[in-house]
Amino acid sequence: MSARVRLAVCAAVATLAASCALLPLVESTAWMLQAALLLAVVTAVGSLTRRVAPAGAVAVAAQALTALVLLTVVFARDRALGGFLPGPEVIREFGQLLQDGVDDVGRYAIPAPATAGIRLLLVGGVLVVGLAVDALAVTYRSAAPAGLPLLALYSVAAGLSQGGADWLWFLAAAGGYLLLLLAEGRDRLDRWGRVFGGGAAPGRVSAPVRTGRRIGALVLGIALAVPAALPSMESGLLAPRGGAGGGGDGDSRVFSGVRPLVALQNSLNQPENREVLRYRTSTDSARDMYLRVVALDRFDGASWQSSKRPVTAVPEVLPAPAGLDPGVRTDVVNTSVSAAGTYAQDYLPLPYPAERVRVDGRWRYEPEGRTLVGDRGQDTRGARYQVSSLLVEPTAAQLAAAPAPRERVLREYTEVPESLPKSVSATARSVTAGSANTYEQAVKLQDWFSVNGGFRYDTEVASGSGSDAVAKFLRDKEGFCVHFSFAMAAMARTLGIPARVAVGFTPGTPLADGSMSVGTKDAHAWPELYFEGAGWTRFEPTPSRGTTPDYTAAQEPAADDPGAPSPLPDRQAAPPRAPAAPDGCAPESRKLDGCPATAQEIGGGGTAGGGLSPGTAAGVAAAAVAVLGLPLLPLLWRRRVRAKRLGGPGRHADPARPPDSPTPPGPAGAGPAAPVVERTLAAWRELTDSAWDYGILPDASRTPRSAAARIVALGRLDAAAAEAAGRVAAAVEQALYAPAPRPVAGLAEDVGRVRSGLRATAGRGARVRAQLAPRSAVRVPRGCSRRWSAAVARLRSGRSAAAWRRARGALRPSRQRA
Repeated sequence: MSARVRLAVCAAVATLAASCALLPLVESTAWMLQAALLLAVVTAVGSLTRRVAPAGAVAVAAQALTALVLLTVVFARDRALGGFLPGPEVIREFGQLLQDGVDDVGRYAIPAPATAGIRLLLVGGVLVVGLAVDALAVTYRSAAPAGLPLLALYSVAAGLSQGGADWLWFLAAAGGYLLLLLAEGRDRLDRWGRVFGGGAAPGRVSAPVRTGRRIGALVLGIALAVPAALPSMESGLLAPRGGAGGGGDGDSRVFSGVRPLVALQNSLNQPENREVLRYRTSTDSARDMYLRVVALDRFDGASWQSSKRPVTAVPEVLPAPAGLDPGVRTDVVNTSVSAAGTYAQDYLPLPYPAERVRVDGRWRYEPEGRTLVGDRGQDTRGARYQVSSLLVEPTAAQLAAAPAPRERVLREYTEVPESLPKSVSATARSVTAGSANTYEQAVKLQDWFSVNGGFRYDTEVASGSGSDAVAKFLRDKEGFCVHFSFAMAAMARTLGIPARVAVGFTPGTPLADGSMSVGTKDAHAWPELYFEGAGWTRFEPTPSRGTTPDYTAAQEPAADDPGAPSPLPDRQAAPPRAPAAPDGCAPESRKLDGCPATAQEIGGGGTAGGGLSPGTAAGVAAAAVAVLGLPLLPLLWRRRVRAKRLGGPGRHADPARPPDSPTPPGPAGAGPAAPVVERTLAAWRELTDSAWDYGILPDASRTPRSAAARIVALGRLDAAAAEAAGRVAAAVEQALYAPAPRPVAGLAEDVGRVRSGLRATAGRGARVRAQLAPRSAVRVPRGCSRRWSAAVARLRSGRSAAAWRRARGALRPSRQRA
């Protein structure tokens, strides 16, 4: 195996190693095998092209064309010309797939399904990075910069997983890069010749190689160890990770009321609604499918917290919910939940009350709050679990007739601190005046906050803390869900109603496939009030958020009570649609079923036409034509130069023999003899360039006859071609040294005979290279360099000299003249 082939294999291996970081992002790993096969073909094409055409641009163009054809065969074969050639239809199909892939990336949680669009993004991305690495490390022999595209590939995976990329994937990517550097180092040593190891014993690795390996291992170890030792930002929605201690049976955790308040506000104010959960449920309507994370049951006047309680192993069947009687209607609901890889939370989001939970990992059960908490670093990132829960549907009459709560519940969940301002309890009594029972008090509190109290929903309001935070909110009447739930729960406790605050998510947004998507903007807090017989019951005081429970709907006012408030409207559909919020849904319509176009938009995606705009399609088509035509540029340039030298269409067959041409007087190269010299030398340049295309380098130190004899010998020309080369060489000497150069007939035909002789003796590979990648094409960059040098020289001389000196002085003001 040659050094370049070995380097190309290492480049492909390094690309695939870095691509492994993308594996956790997609459910299926079949795309990786597909990408590996296509990358192997592209690498092989590059190696073969470099053997035939040393010009680096030719190899890169051939690999790019091969990659485009392979992607066409895999993803758009039915739109291709002949089943493999890309055309305008293929470009449009690629544009649509890429658009679908971007939409799918934003729509699905990690791991996402391997849709056609996502597969094109992954496979195409691997091929593009592999092509860049191959071009830098192999074609242009610069392996160090090749680490940049590898780093970009790994960074994309790490960014999409929000830090969830396993350190093993980083180790694989770094190992691939080190392998590439070692291969390049060995290639450089091979080009210098044999390495003498001094007195090293046979089979032992030389000292420089051992030192290089040790340095590489040390750097890689530092790259892995240092980030692990440095402090990092806490992740997770609604609560920090690792906020509690270990995980024995006596383990307990504290959920501070200030932390969820701040985290909720940050989530609601994010510019985009990033998906954190996706679930499917067996219930016909998901409007009451609130996903509860944790319950805050301890109120100290400044914050709500989760009490320190013992946790146990998760039982097969969870205990019956406290306070729930058989007479209350319940329906069993089965739900399958998938958490995003970006969502790291210690508590498992569950519908309340859950009966069975099937989840892998180290989870513990807290009986009082009926929550599952992670043990020893366990979190929700990428979790998949199934929940069987109860949909509790008490009637208003059952809640109104509920007996007094049991003593323990009443004592623990109605406790309020003495520091709570008296205005809070006074406002509670004023709002609920005239209520016949605790149920009516709860409904009046909810309606006062959500409908007729003059409150305004605003996530930009400062969170606030301290003993007067609730009183300040009741006075200013603006805030978000945390303010509303905290205030209603505190006021309910002052009325003797057991209350706590639940933190979690609203039901989310329905998707076209029947599943529900829960995003960061669905983060929510709501009060739970305890009624004997129904247990802990949800209320919704926050205006324009969530859904109002059916059992809290206000009754029609009596005819003799004209001052009574009107019936509570269904806040799910009654308010008119407001201008769209940044996430595409009006704030007042963010409740379930409030954005009916959401599923269609997500399912349809893209522009109105379902594809690229005409301008974009034309640009993509032009780029494709450029990529396809790039490998043909050397061939087209060579033909144009040959036609110009020997005579193209519409010109005389032999420009060295024009009709009725008089014998030019005077010395060669002056006066009328100049065209004769130019045409003869053009024929000679075409002959030497033709030999160059077949591997015979020009030698400017030789005379024309000696150069022709060298071409005849190295090209193994037959007698006719050798005589033709001799005649062209004699014509050149006559044009250069004769006092009166004369036109020589048949120069174009003689050059053609030499080209035919070279082609006849060359191998198949040499013939193909001479046609598609002629070596003499290197004259193009050399000619451009000469023209640039001449232009600079003209600027430095003549009338431009003063301007040149002024410009040079402006660019280098501190330089002193010698």
